[in-house]
Amino acid sequence: MEEIKLGVVESRFADIVWANEPIGSRELSRICEKELNWKRPTTYTVLRKLCERGLFQNVDGIVSSVISKAEFHALQSERFVEETFQGSLPAFISAFATRKALTKAEIEEIRNMIDSYEEG
Repeated sequence: MEEIKLGVVESRFADIVWANEPIGSRELSRICEKELNWKRPTTYTVLRKLCERGLFQNVDGIVSSVISKAEFHALQSERFVEETFQGSLPAFISAFATRKALTKAEIEEIRNMIDSYEEG
């Protein structure tokens, strides 16, 4: 899959789509006018670009995601770990934990995640 990067404004737009999908393109433009102060052509231009990049689809005026918000963030996280830590999740966790102490609850959650992956 082609890498999809979003700028700050595109991210805000994507969040609007994800929060309201499926949504009519006219309703989407009304929300963007209210929340982003965009005119209709701006909304349609950004929507078209994100559809071309494979993030959303606009079928008969109904906008929905091709990639869910969770899937998008998972892909971004994977790419970050790959590019920054040569794909090593332990190296990422180590770097993260040296700057921010993990709480007992976070440690337990990580343990539970590992256990569930070992079982599955």
